[in-house]
Amino acid sequence: MAQTQATTAIPLTSIDLYCRQEADTASLAKQLAASFEHFLTRQPSSHLNISLEGDLGAGKTTFARYLIQAMGHAGKVKSPTYTLCEPYPLTLKDQAITVHHFDLYRMRDPLEWQEAGFAEHFDVPGICLIEWPEKAEGTLPAFDIQILLSAGADENMRSITIKALSIRGKAVVDDIQVARQ
Repeated sequence: MAQTQATTAIPLTSIDLYCRQEADTASLAKQLAASFEHFLTRQPSSHLNISLEGDLGAGKTTFARYLIQAMGHAGKVKSPTYTLCEPYPLTLKDQAITVHHFDLYRMRDPLEWQEAGFAEHFDVPGICLIEWPEKAEGTLPAFDIQILLSAGADENMRSITIKALSIRGKAVVDDIQVARQ
């Protein structure tokens, strides 16, 4: 009788945070940006797919803005609501990457995603940050990290969950946890 080797699943990581002020949200985005930079510079030509999820008004675009600026973009970070994608070329420790910020809110059909020709952005070094990923359900590559935002009672309060969905995502989320200690 043949023996089968048991495989053990690697437990993925999740962080639950509560940001009381907008400055707390900006600080968290800065910590996440540092973890992304650490991961991307240790593994040249690597790529991360991140979903930004939450209700309308939960702060997804604001969080993305803080994150992209914390990664080194000095200019204005525009909402890609009408363009669907805004690219931000960056240099991290002499390594060129691009953060592609997507907002799929206005899409009516997942096929629009495929027809727009954005799939090539998932093959370049950097990050694809996608708001409203459910609008392209079934057509997007797998995510490494899910960021779930929920608005609080005050417009500046946010509940934020960062969840690793892959081994690459786990490396980033673990790095954030170490930095927060």
